[in-house]
Amino acid sequence: MKILNLLRQIRHLALPNVTKSKYSKYIFATTLSVTLSGVAYYHRPHHAYMNNDIKMDFMAKSITPCDELVSNRNSMRSKMEIMIMNLQKEICSALEALDEKSFIVDKWERAQGGGGVTCVLQDGQVFEKAGVNISVVHGTLPPAAAAQMRSRGKQFAPGELQFYASGISSVIHPRNPHIPTLHFNYRYFEVIDCNGTVHWWFGGGTDLTPYYLDEDDVKCFHKTLKEVCDRFDCTYYSSFKKWCDDYFFVKHRNERRGVGGIFFDDLDSPDSNTAFEFIKSCGKAVLPSYLPIVTKNKDHSYNCAERQWQLLRRGRYVEFNLIYDRGTKFGLNTPEARFESILMSLPLLAKWEYCHSPEPCSKEEELMKVLKCPRDWV
Repeated sequence: MKILNLLRQIRHLALPNVTKSKYSKYIFATTLSVTLSGVAYYHRPHHAYMNNDIKMDFMAKSITPCDELVSNRNSMRSKMEIMIMNLQKEICSALEALDEKSFIVDKWERAQGGGGVTCVLQDGQVFEKAGVNISVVHGTLPPAAAAQMRSRGKQFAPGELQFYASGISSVIHPRNPHIPTLHFNYRYFEVIDCNGTVHWWFGGGTDLTPYYLDEDDVKCFHKTLKEVCDRFDCTYYSSFKKWCDDYFFVKHRNERRGVGGIFFDDLDSPDSNTAFEFIKSCGKAVLPSYLPIVTKNKDHSYNCAERQWQLLRRGRYVEFNLIYDRGTKFGLNTPEARFESILMSLPLLAKWEYCHSPEPCSKEEELMKVLKCPRDWV
């Protein structure tokens, strides 16, 4: 209780004096470090970087020093790190505005290179668990990861491979069964082989996992994603929508995880800057695609049976993430991996029942029909 009281009080403390450097001005809100179970959590740190050309408003200090990001502003690594850290702050601020809880901010370092910032909100009024994680890591590519990439057609020279990966990943599990779970992930990858060749690509996507089917919500969600895709390539949406339906397939259940969205990987055309602008636009579309659904349904009444169905469906979510998800596998196979951040996507609560099936002609069965046979929504 003493710790909780301190956390409440710290939010009302004044900002310290602002310090300036040649390029920037940093504003650091006073923070309190609390050690729980051997892990240091930093409650609501705020780091804003003032620059005429670049917006930098982060949940924590950047992984790469801000002055270095500015001086290398035209490099893809710097552009990607700035983008994902800004987006993390925007997402967290928007979710906090809807909930009574604040995000815990956990900045971590990886011994073999890089680090990340994990933001988690748990036991909120609207969101039972929401996580928004960014990572910027580099080092020697594990052989298992290299083999998996080669199986997708990547042609690396023989020998040890170095890698760089930066990305943002988020899963939002609401409390109300009438609000879908949202997942999005956008990432940039480089592999440098022994002869110095740099292989680069982007990947990511946004997808929706409802517990009860509201066709209007699903159509609006897909429409928002399609509008973004169409601004860059009129073939993107149909291709990435099918890719999403196929990727989020729970094979042993013969059903999709949700009603899809978009998913893509190995995007290396037409050029790096255009591909970057595309994933940046996809990231900006996350809140417009999801917040209207949350606002519409957050006060929707629900009963115990609907809550139990939600927990059962979350069990399917866990099954996919632990058995099939490539990102989870890559993370767990990476030396010095941050397992807490990798498993951030798992719900706070889930449930399994033996041989459960929904009642005929029920709303639960209506959802299952869509999960078995994906539909076109726009």
